[in-house]
Amino acid sequence: MRIGSLASASGLSRDTLRFYEERGLIRSARGSNGYRIYHPETVEILGYIRTAQKLGFSLNEIGASLPDLLDTPAPDEAVAALLMEKVAIIDQKIAELADLKRELLGRVALKCPLLSTPEAG
Repeated sequence: MRIGSLASASGLSRDTLRFYEERGLIRSARGSNGYRIYHPETVEILGYIRTAQKLGFSLNEIGASLPDLLDTPAPDEAVAALLMEKVAIIDQKIAELADLKRELLGRVALKCPLLSTPEAG
């Protein structure tokens, strides 16, 4: 499958496909004419990448996990584990933001909110 066909099948631009290839997210072979030739399963991989991005995964995270997901005999379980790891990260961020919110609210009533601490009042 050449890049134009892959772009049509995936709904992504040729530039995006080239960018993903530069980042190592997808691979192509080169035909004798120099054109990129993609394996048909690349469409499925691109679907995974797009969904993972929508779920808050960065391209770095996707790139780090993709080789393992492609090689595992139980990809569904591996993806579920990645999602649970992401949930744990989100829970940690929520806790950190709640702590920050308490800190900010504690400083609002201070005479000089940036120089004082809520405990010193």
